[in-house]
Amino acid sequence: QVQLAESGGGLVQPGESLRLSCVASGIFFRIHALGWYRQAPGKDRELVAALTAAGTTKYADSVKGRFTISRDDAKNTMYLQMNSVKPEDTAVYYCNVGYGMGDFNNHYAFPSWGQGTQVTVSP
Repeated sequence: QVQLAESGGGLVQPGESLRLSCVASGIFFRIHALGWYRQAPGKDRELVAALTAAGTTKYADSVKGRFTISRDDAKNTMYLQMNSVKPEDTAVYYCNVGYGMGDFNNHYAFPSWGQGTQVTVSP
């Protein structure tokens, strides 16, 4: 079973940048599609960005042009570069893995999650 460990969150001011990391173990990382989700207080978990093994990306409209998902298969690690952050980006950020882009349409289907990393954007 995959094990996921997110890191890199923190308190930042609007307009600043932050890079999140997620190490995934227990899987053959390079064949998997990767995804970042976030969950704000009182809201459902939402997909922020996804990246297939072939390099196809998908972004939520709210983060297009500001966030970039990437991967380092040699390190079993995925990243989320967050630029020009806004207060509405405040949330706990989670990662997960699938086999294709469609796997990220329903977050309830994932059997396990990491602990997440808190991102707070505040003046």
